[in-house]
Amino acid sequence: MRIGLTGGIGSGKSTVAGFLREAGAAVVDTDAISRQLTLPGGAAMPAIASSFGPDFVTADGALDRDRMRALAFSDPAAKRQLEAILHPLISAEAARQADAATAPLIVFDVPLLVESGRWRARVARVLVVDCSTETQTERVLQRPGWTPERVAGALAAQTTRQARRAAADAVLLNEGVSLVALRNEVLGLAARWGCGTIALP
Repeated sequence: MRIGLTGGIGSGKSTVAGFLREAGAAVVDTDAISRQLTLPGGAAMPAIASSFGPDFVTADGALDRDRMRALAFSDPAAKRQLEAILHPLISAEAARQADAATAPLIVFDVPLLVESGRWRARVARVLVVDCSTETQTERVLQRPGWTPERVAGALAAQTTRQARRAAADAVLLNEGVSLVALRNEVLGLAARWGCGTIALP
């Protein structure tokens, strides 16, 4: 079975992805693919340099992520231009990784699954990791380099909590629960979806 995993920034999606790996699922991380594409020598870098200019390329040939993030948050046209470069490359690599996987459950970890509009038809289920925007903000502010303004921009760039929940086949509420309880819920869900390789305590 192929499922899509998504959640807002700071929701704990990466933690849930780790528990799914523990259960035996193959996780295709589209954020990691995006980073690989924009490293020095990455497949997306020639088109990014051509479209946005040398100011968006670091001295070693990688994408200047902070500069591009600021532009994308402030300029919707630039955001669409970047997505037009990255999304086909991400989709192709995600498909390659999924086709090579032998696990009974393949999880596509896609931060903007709902926003993209393209992923729903590719997966049998959508799993949303959910928490309040206040909790999201508190968690993200603990990360190095994040300011309240930057967090607000990131939240504004994502769809609403209500829209994600409406698109979900299953919702994990990651707020006011322990990691043990969250892990047990994830492993139980994985077992129901055909990937129960670990016994619950």
